[in-house]
Amino acid sequence: MNHLLLIVAIPVLATAFAAHVQYPRQTSSLLYAAQSKRIRTQEKIITDCMTVWSEEGHLYYKSPTNDPTVCGIYIVAKPEQTVHVYFDYVDVPCSTGGLIAFVDGWELNGQLFPNEQDHPKQMNDRFFEMCGTKKHKQILKSSQNAALIQYRVPRRGNGFSFYVSFIDNPTPCNILLADITEVYTLRNYGKPVNCSLTMLYPAQVKILALGVGLGHEQKRTLTERETGTIHKCDKRGLPDFVQVGGGDGLGQLSVVDSICGTNSEPENAVETIMCGVTTVRLVSSGQFHNAVTVAVTTPNVEATPSLVCEP
Repeated sequence: MNHLLLIVAIPVLATAFAAHVQYPRQTSSLLYAAQSKRIRTQEKIITDCMTVWSEEGHLYYKSPTNDPTVCGIYIVAKPEQTVHVYFDYVDVPCSTGGLIAFVDGWELNGQLFPNEQDHPKQMNDRFFEMCGTKKHKQILKSSQNAALIQYRVPRRGNGFSFYVSFIDNPTPCNILLADITEVYTLRNYGKPVNCSLTMLYPAQVKILALGVGLGHEQKRTLTERETGTIHKCDKRGLPDFVQVGGGDGLGQLSVVDSICGTNSEPENAVETIMCGVTTVRLVSSGQFHNAVTVAVTTPNVEATPSLVCEP
């Protein structure tokens, strides 16, 4: 399938991201939210080509021109939620070149979050495309707290509308963080998966607690022997580790350090990542119940950068 590609500069999106994030109350079902008169639904008419949306609600778009530009609605929920989308109206004729695509994750400059190695689905399964005038009854679901609606509506007067709902996720893995001062624990739940925290801004990352790989005698969650923090674990050939780094795009990761071991005490060192994207990535073989707790804060102006990405 020829998926839509939306070209957006990271700094521009990061500014919109920070300005629009507001966490709403949760509903139990998207269809219930769409149909129940007891739930007050946030209404939104899309007027900008790039929109960041962080609320449950009903969104509308009607093309004001014949412009074939590809645009996008970037949806982000709380870390422990997933995004559900239901299109209740579609008037985007295929004959005009119109197209709508639901993306399981975010796409920026042709790069995806989560990347192909970290996502549980195959690449083609992460895209759902539609056009025409037929109403689609399918509820589109993301695997993490971020999803994207890309659209090309090149005929004036055509458009679409859809409902957004946020659903609890008991095992969050890949997470797009909105708050610059968050503390979060990343876990693999004993599975052979890669999980990540991704922030679209420079940040300082401090490891508060570590239980990854070494120090675990077997696959369990009980307190293990303390090994302290071990550095450069990937270069040592160890299968489980945490990478801290950043890059200029979602698909780029320059690693400052990879750590593993068991350490219940906060690290003294703080990694200052001066890049458009900051990432903490937990790589797990499935042999251990891994967990890492990190604090993410605004970079200190007097701190020495651990990594600087050239603009």
